[in-house]
Amino acid sequence: MKTVADYIRTIPDFPKPGIMFRDVTTLFADPRGFRIAIDQLLHPYAGQPIDRVVGLEARGFILGGAIAHQLSVGFVPIRKKGKLPGKTIEQAYTLEYGKAVMEVHDDALQAGERVLMVDDLLATGGTAEAGIKLIERMGAEVVGCAFVIDLPDLGGRAKLEELGMDVHALCAFDGD
Repeated sequence: MKTVADYIRTIPDFPKPGIMFRDVTTLFADPRGFRIAIDQLLHPYAGQPIDRVVGLEARGFILGGAIAHQLSVGFVPIRKKGKLPGKTIEQAYTLEYGKAVMEVHDDALQAGERVLMVDDLLATGGTAEAGIKLIERMGAEVVGCAFVIDLPDLGGRAKLEELGMDVHALCAFDGD
């Protein structure tokens, strides 16, 4: 029986030499692989009250939309600065070579809502931390952070766990 990791393609030297890029588009393209991933991302949160699913740009939208559908709850995108049309709040975060900003509509979440945050990959944790801060600034509670892939050598899981987050990843790849 195939695991989620079996559906993920590795592309060497992308986007630069020495990087082993973990490509989830092959997972998304396979109906069985995609179903396995969605079911496994949901499993730890079965039976928990969840009001919204938040997906981080961009592959988190694909996963988050499918999970929100399964849970019969709304989906909220957190996007890169300048991509949302309404009034937003923003959160800066650090990248490997600079800074970036994530945004969410200022009315997308309500105080007290319980939120599951979803993305495809957890590396350094910067994007996920920015998402958590946005969710919490709106008064909502992050009940979990679900990822398809964890790159543990980059420290993202430890960073999120230090923030008190429940982190769930379907597979891990070392050395990236």
